[in-house]
Parts: sequence; structure tokens; C-alpha cells
Amino acid sequence: MKLLVVDDHAVVHHGLRSMLGLEFEGLTFSGATHPQEALDLVSQEDWDVVILDIELSGPGGLEVLRQIKLTRPKLPVIIFSMHSEEQFALRSLQAGASAYIAKDSDPGQLIQAVRNAIAGRRYVSPALGERLAAYHGQDMSPAPLDILSDREFEVLRMIAAGKTTTTIADELSLSVKTISTYRSRILAKLQLKSTPELMRYAVDQGLDR
Repeated sequence: MKLLVVDDHAVVHHGLRSMLGLEFEGLTFSGATHPQEALDLVSQEDWDVVILDIELSGPGGLEVLRQIKLTRPKLPVIIFSMHSEEQFALRSLQAGASAYIAKDSDPGQLIQAVRNAIAGRRYVSPALGERLAAYHGQDMSPAPLDILSDREFEVLRMIAAGKTTTTIADELSLSVKTISTYRSRILAKLQLKSTPELMRYAVDQGLDR
């Protein structure tokens, strides 16, 4: 199995190499720490599975996921994140992820997610499965953040991190005017009135971490 891990922390690379190397015989492990490095490796080589952190510099993991699925639609991508399932799991699965695993989950969940990915199946934790069932059964209204597009959500996270409009525009390779438009749309969808109010909301949701 050929595995690509995309994470900007060396300890994560080392830990995953050690753990998964014991579970999967003949594992070939490679790593990337930056979004463009990851995209280059995906386009240049064949992989069986990608494990991708959401917290990356620049465009972030969700945008990297979207780009990977455009380049290699059938390549399984497992999101491995410090954030809870409530914050990112549904959005990640909708964007094409094969699984969403929080970094504080039992290691067995990640191992099973990799096994499922190799077999061409998704992995959903029991808790997330219940949430998905509630959505499909129309027993749960969409959370406010779920009504944002992926790009709006990414801009909101960058605002929550304290980045300026110019910085966000540079990192996403968009114009300042476009970012301002996204911010206006986010305010309208979340029924908020100002950028400071938006930042407080995002921090309360844990999007600054």
C-alpha cells in the first residue's frame, strides 16, 4: 500500500508511520507538509490512500481535498483533524472524503478507515452515523455553518484566525473584492451585522483553532 500523509507536524508523520506500519505489511509511506507539495505529489504519483489534515497553511485542507478530487476523483482521502466531527465531518464527506477521523479518536478508527478506503468504502463513526441518519430522516435542521459554501466556510475560518482581507486574498489567490463579497455573504447567511460580530461567532464555534 502506498500512503501519502499531508500534515505540517513532524510528530504526526512519525506517529502515523509507526502505527500504520505495524498494521499494513509492505506499507510505503510518504509525507507532505504544504498544500502545493501535496497537490504536486498527487498529480505526479499513484497513491492508494491520502491522509489529510484540515489545518494547513494557505488554502487549508478542505480546499486541498477539493483539488485532489478534481485531479484524482477515485483517490480515497481520509481527513485527520484536531477538530471534532460536529465542526467539519459532514462538510468533508460532502466534499468527497472517505472518512473523517478526529485526532483524539481511538487509533482503531483510523486503522479501520484506512482498511475501508483500500476496499473502496467510506468509514463513518457510530456517532456520525447517527447524525447522518437524522439528516436523511429530516429529524435535524441544518446547522448554521452547514448552509455556507465550502469557500465561504474557508474564508470564515481564516477571518476567525485573525487574518486580514488582503492576507486571505493572497493565500486563496483571489482578489480583495472577492473576499469582501464572501464576507458579506457569510454575514447575511449567519444573520450577523459586522465583522467583529462574525469573529466572535466563529471563535465561539471553535473555528479559530
